[in-house]
Amino acid sequence: MNTKDTDPASHVRQNDVDCGVDNKRVGTTCDAQPPSLPAAARVPINRCNLPAVILGSLTFQRHPTVLMIDGVQALHRELFPLLDALNEPAARARLFTDYMTVHFRLDSLEDAGWNKDSRHKRHKADYLRMARGWHFDPNSREGAVLKGWVESRFGLLPRYHNGPLQDSGGDAYRGYLEARATGLYSTNALEAQLDLLYSYCQEELARQFTNQKHLRLYRGVNRLDEHEVLEKTGRRECIVLLNNLNSFTACRERADEFGDYILEADVPLSKIFFFTRLLPGMLKGEDEYVVIGGVYEVKMSLM
Repeated sequence: MNTKDTDPASHVRQNDVDCGVDNKRVGTTCDAQPPSLPAAARVPINRCNLPAVILGSLTFQRHPTVLMIDGVQALHRELFPLLDALNEPAARARLFTDYMTVHFRLDSLEDAGWNKDSRHKRHKADYLRMARGWHFDPNSREGAVLKGWVESRFGLLPRYHNGPLQDSGGDAYRGYLEARATGLYSTNALEAQLDLLYSYCQEELARQFTNQKHLRLYRGVNRLDEHEVLEKTGRRECIVLLNNLNSFTACRERADEFGDYILEADVPLSKIFFFTRLLPGMLKGEDEYVVIGGVYEVKMSLM
């Protein structure tokens, strides 16, 4: 990482960095409505208790509430009391993975209709494979499945997958749709598995961070224009539209390994999909948190 002094015109002072947008609407936004989620970044229908225009807004980041995916609590009502009865996180993790294995027949997929003679060998494409695939490459087929799940459940459209996705007729968008469809094909209720993974994660976060609604997380980037800046609110502060799914870390020093610029955000607990320590062996590495996107107020700095 370059630690040399920069030109004064860059506005970098004491590890601060200018947000890199025109000085329009700079300053406090007390007298104005905070930026909403752009219409092009959402769909009108989702499968949770709040519409995308609300859960994807800056107001939601500042004042979050619980997000619940339709039907999960009712369908798996026997699981959550069993989890509540266990005091140790490791015991709850074992119970959860056992429940997933039994409920979705992950060790006996023939019971769910899988044919071992099929030329489509997708029987190992479960929720853990999706999480690990994301960890290795968010632009992979697994990444497309996860971004598609966020679109379906929360109504937030992906903004990037191997290229910008704003053009619904472009090659990048067609590639995303193909990867998403291929990733879901011949799997056993894969999106329902992800529903339960998110719900379990929310239960665990509520236990670990009692009376807390946010986590301060960090993301390393190489170029500030990788993100859509909606408004500049200060020299270091910007309001950005994130992709519908993003990797953050709880360790600022680790974020520096992924880019020269650091984004710092107070992330609502209800927007954390899963994280490194949620399940044993789920992810390895930089204390990663996989965060649902929308409009966020962030601070930008150099390491």
